[in-house]
Amino acid sequence: MSSDVAISVRDLNKIYGVGSKNEKVALNNISLQVKKGSIFGLLGPNGAGKSTFINILADLVRKTSGHIDIFGLSHDEKLKDVKKLMGIVPQELNIDPFFTPYELLEIQAGLFGVPKNKRRTDDILKLLALEDKSHAYARTLSGGMRRRLLIAKAMVHNPEILILDEPTAGVDVELRANLWANINKLKGEGKTIIITTHYLHEAEELCNEIAIIDDGNLITKNTTSNIKSIIDRKQIIISLDDENPNLEPIMGLNLECELNNGTLIINYKPSEIRINKILDALRLSNIQIKDLTINETKLEDVFLKLTKN
Repeated sequence: MSSDVAISVRDLNKIYGVGSKNEKVALNNISLQVKKGSIFGLLGPNGAGKSTFINILADLVRKTSGHIDIFGLSHDEKLKDVKKLMGIVPQELNIDPFFTPYELLEIQAGLFGVPKNKRRTDDILKLLALEDKSHAYARTLSGGMRRRLLIAKAMVHNPEILILDEPTAGVDVELRANLWANINKLKGEGKTIIITTHYLHEAEELCNEIAIIDDGNLITKNTTSNIKSIIDRKQIIISLDDENPNLEPIMGLNLECELNNGTLIINYKPSEIRINKILDALRLSNIQIKDLTINETKLEDVFLKLTKN
């Protein structure tokens, strides 16, 4: 396995109730690689198999077949060593309410065998903006703080890979922005981040690569920009000062053009025509432009197309 690969998954299958009439295929021959030091997004509708995938990595669910390597170590043969390389942040807010954040991190570090003189409890709490609440009972924390506390617990053994299952679920906009700033900071330290999320704009802005799973099948896996290019469409919306603009130069191009109440809407395929040709045609038309907007393909458009939902 290449030294720049953090996780390699080959032919991963998970079937619940094998051989029974209620047999359910949760993962079907999933193969993918996650690059070291990247933010990798795992997307899919509810029930697609995202949490099953993560739970297999965390050894909370046993796979039916397949192979997983973590930094070249076999998930089957070196499970104890593999677990030390990963920090798992579950979707559920399962925190003991009668301990403080400081105590919870100390207990977690002890469970991972981190010596007292090598623990980074104060640093981790500061990183996740929890230092002011370090000695408050966990039950007094807001939902966003509890979410950050889960991430803090996953970091006590300084894992190389951080796996976040719906990390911003139930978190307000400000806290979400703060959370992702911290995630980017960890990426800057060379950590590998895997996230599942329903917020497609987050995945679009943050993830280097994205895999989309639907009904247990890997639909696509590629860089975010390449996945967005699956939908070969862009739109230009122009507000005009002209009541009767000359559209002949534009109509001669391979695109769709519509004029409606002083607004010119141009739909085109970037693979077939470059935007500079459209701009040249606009100049030849001597159109007086008040405003111009270019609508790019969104990850949401691709997601809906590929999952057919």
